[in-house]
Amino acid sequence: MSKIKQISHVAVVVNDMDKSLLFWRDALGLEMTELRDVPAEKSTIAFLPAGQAEVELVRPTSDDSGIAKYLAKRGPGMHHICLEVDDIEDMLVRLKGKGVRLINEETRIAANGKKYAFVHPESTGGVLVELYQA
Repeated sequence: MSKIKQISHVAVVVNDMDKSLLFWRDALGLEMTELRDVPAEKSTIAFLPAGQAEVELVRPTSDDSGIAKYLAKRGPGMHHICLEVDDIEDMLVRLKGKGVRLINEETRIAANGKKYAFVHPESTGGVLVELYQA
C-alpha cells in the first residue's frame, strides 16, 4: 500500500515574482535555488527550500493558463500542498476506490521526470493537493 513520505512543497501563486521574493527570500532569508520557466504549465516557478520541503512561488506567464485563471478568481496566496508518495499509481487507485475526486486520474510527467497528479479540493476539505513521486 502506498504511503505518504513527506510534504514536498507548498505552492504560492504570485502576481509579481520580484515583489514576492522581497519577502520569501530577502526578509525571511530563504535561498532561491532555482527560477524555472515551465512552458507546459505556462508559468515560472521560484524554488525556495525550507527544511525538508520547499516553498514554490508560481507566477503565470500566460493569461490563459490554469494558474492565471486561479489568480484572477482568487487572487495571490496559497495554491496547493504537495505530498510525496512512494507509489503514485497505487495511491491514485486507492483514492479512487474510496470515492475521492481526482483532477488527474492518471499521472503526468513533470519537466524533471517526476510523476504527479492533483486531487480535487472538493474531496480534501477545500485544499488542492498534489501527489508527487520522485
